[in-house]
Amino acid sequence: MNTLWIVEDHAAFRRTLVRVLNAEADLKCSRDFDSCEKLLAALGQPEVPDLILLDVGLPGMSGLDGIRLIKERAPKALVVILTVFEDDDKVFQAICAGAAGYLLKTGSGADITQAVRDALAGGSPMNPRIARRVLEMFSKLAPKQNDYGLSEREKEILQLMTTGLIKKEIAERLTLSVHTVDTYLRRIYEKLEVNTRTGAVAKALKEGLV
Repeated sequence: MNTLWIVEDHAAFRRTLVRVLNAEADLKCSRDFDSCEKLLAALGQPEVPDLILLDVGLPGMSGLDGIRLIKERAPKALVVILTVFEDDDKVFQAICAGAAGYLLKTGSGADITQAVRDALAGGSPMNPRIARRVLEMFSKLAPKQNDYGLSEREKEILQLMTTGLIKKEIAERLTLSVHTVDTYLRRIYEKLEVNTRTGAVAKALKEGLV
């Protein structure tokens, strides 16, 4: 049984979330709070949860300021942000502070429950828009050390791959045949020394190739 704590100042939403999570056989929301200060005081006691769902816009200390203190007092507890905010600065601050995920309150109860399980399993749950922003932010920070000899067309195709387009869609976008795109992909994989699409995209983002 995985134990969860919730920090959320909107009482009705907090109660609903507690009820949704406690309906799951493998999850138990044992405590809930309306401020970071109350949560931090509770972390001084013996019980430490497996995961904390943390709002950002709280009275007093914000969730973003609270993450580092939580990680200092309970380093093994996972912190997943659950908020209405999705601007780049808050996302970046939360991830850098040690958040294991960043979710929006607009998600359904099923989405939030699945995200909690994903985090407990070692994942970093985020909705697709947030995940894309995080990848873009970190790719901009990566030093551009080597372009691997990619041609402009290969870079263009690699860029389209990072947006999630599949081979057929790339061909349509660039007015090329699927066979031609396939040839470009083989060259890209060879130059980047990867064997899969996922590997190519990960390397492109990590090293700022696009």
